[in-house]
Amino acid sequence: MMLHIPEILTKQQVAELRQQLDTSQAWIQGQQSAGFQAQKIKNNLQIDPNSIAYQSLAPRIIQALNNNILLKSAALPRHILSPLFNCYQDAGHYGNHVDNAVQYSNSIGQIIRTDVSITVFLSEPDEYEGGELIVEDNYGCHEVKLDAGDAIVYPATSLHRVEPVTRGQRIAACTWIQSMVKDDWQRSMLFNLDMNLIKLRQHIGDTEEVVALTSHYHNLLRQWAEL
Repeated sequence: MMLHIPEILTKQQVAELRQQLDTSQAWIQGQQSAGFQAQKIKNNLQIDPNSIAYQSLAPRIIQALNNNILLKSAALPRHILSPLFNCYQDAGHYGNHVDNAVQYSNSIGQIIRTDVSITVFLSEPDEYEGGELIVEDNYGCHEVKLDAGDAIVYPATSLHRVEPVTRGQRIAACTWIQSMVKDDWQRSMLFNLDMNLIKLRQHIGDTEEVVALTSHYHNLLRQWAEL
């Protein structure tokens, strides 16, 4: 399931992040965080995760993700990895790849499974040309280029790439979630059920039928969740 989440960051929050990112001296080559295969196709800059700047920036993204109700419903997070901040410019790109299945989380000191990928856009679409995120699935290729502050959520199993940036800078934050429900199809069913329950409550209130459907949602989550 792919999901566009608008305004996961406010314009003010984006402006504050960009002010720090645009003046930071902590940018390093992105290949340093890539595996052997990915190093051949990855051409971008990233904020050094060991820098003081990163320690200030990362918690703001994590807080925004943790506070977003739509993300919670869609991804059912068990753990969110600390984000990477990347910049594509001067024909920078990232060729077709699938994200690592497991990654080490410094915050909990253990390996986590990556079920869901998230990109939070920090540049407005008119600030750069190219740089589209292309996500491939059974239904074809999906091109994503969102407003600053918006996020795209998609299965970490997806083949995806970032097209070359031919003008300006494409700045974004990306991270991964280990979900309580690792199967994308099951997460999609739960999300659709949750969204429709919210609409039913708004239209008819907590009727006997709505309560029964809510019970069904929680029993499915209880059946599928890994804790």
